[in-house]
Amino acid sequence: MSLWLILMLAMPVLIGGGLLWKSWSLLHDHALGELLLSTRWRPLSGEFGFAPFILSSLWVTLVSLLIAGPVCVLSAIHLTQYAPRIVLKVMQPVTDILAGIPSVIYGVWGIVAIVPLVSRNLAPLMGAETTGYSILSGAIVLAVMIIPFVLNILIEIFRSIPIELQEASLSLGASRWYTIKYVTLRKALPGIVSALGLGLSRAFGETIAVLMVVGNVTIIPRGVFQPGYPLPALIANNYGEMLSIPMYDSALMFGALILFVIVMVFNLAARLTIIRYEKVSQ
Repeated sequence: MSLWLILMLAMPVLIGGGLLWKSWSLLHDHALGELLLSTRWRPLSGEFGFAPFILSSLWVTLVSLLIAGPVCVLSAIHLTQYAPRIVLKVMQPVTDILAGIPSVIYGVWGIVAIVPLVSRNLAPLMGAETTGYSILSGAIVLAVMIIPFVLNILIEIFRSIPIELQEASLSLGASRWYTIKYVTLRKALPGIVSALGLGLSRAFGETIAVLMVVGNVTIIPRGVFQPGYPLPALIANNYGEMLSIPMYDSALMFGALILFVIVMVFNLAARLTIIRYEKVSQ
């Protein structure tokens, strides 16, 4: 086993250990259940409740995946199974360009376009009132950001499926859509789960674009039209100016540790799902 491989395997342990060490002061003075379940965030009074930030992060990430997931899967099916090759050749550089756009530009676009759309059109349509700076605005911006990332992976997954499987199904009289639905998608399912898991992890850690449109209000969101305050936004907004307050610094490191653990859990769950599916399908 090479040194580089050992270093890569040890990297998550080193990152998690470093975050745990930096947040130990907070964990020493406060119970873990209190930190995770409390809704009171008053750092100067010694109250550090992370529940609003954790739930806001989950709200934004899961809603964005609900938007981006179907778009990515259906687009990948169309580009690889139905569209002419020239369309795929044109779309791949376009998705690469979209994936490379800085997140702050997506944030500005969200302020200019998505926030007014949510406040003036989507919220009244659903009988709600909002300023537009909400969970939904953050989720839409985040979905647009992760679509190129997930779509590129799905395109490669669908292109890697042996053409013989589809030809065998078609030769037995199955329609094109029946073949895609019951042969192609079934064969690609582990890859689809993996791609969506990577997209979920990518979305969970996005900071600047979401920070600009989500509202940054320390409350537990009760719906998509309410503002939220995700964990990455909390760290980005406060870390630089709060280094002089040891307990606040420790609290922000604990927030980063929560973020790290949740992403690891998502990735592990996706991997276990893939392993279980592969065992069943054998």
